[in-house]
Amino acid sequence: MFRGINSILLDSKGRIKLPARHRQLLPTDAPKVVLTIDTESPCLLLYPATEWELIEEKLQALPSFNPAARRIQRLLIGHATDLELDNNGRILLPALLREYARVDKEINVVGQGRKIELWSASEWEDYRTRWIMEAVKPGDLPDELQSLAL
Repeated sequence: MFRGINSILLDSKGRIKLPARHRQLLPTDAPKVVLTIDTESPCLLLYPATEWELIEEKLQALPSFNPAARRIQRLLIGHATDLELDNNGRILLPALLREYARVDKEINVVGQGRKIELWSASEWEDYRTRWIMEAVKPGDLPDELQSLAL
């Protein structure tokens, strides 16, 4: 499971080096990943290829005549990019996806269980501050979280 937040830098060629603790969770024989956009926030979603295949299968099973389902299919599958880590643990972030996420030099790598989110450091700070300041109303939480104790 991918957990925690790390700050990394984008190099001049548009590459990032994933933190070692995240690289260790990828298959060593062929560390392939899939990068796509988040449809609700300006960040990128990075999945191990095997995890993405399960998601893509579910996306493709959605009814294509449903406008909302088709929108999600177009955005998530359409932006999905296969990447492979090089020998130094780096991946090249495509320019189109960097632009979508407003990624420049500083990037926050946010572990989210089965995936990693890549955020512009400034965007992450703005969103995190907003999320912390928002008051959560009782009806906003899914039923599954109502009984969760931390």
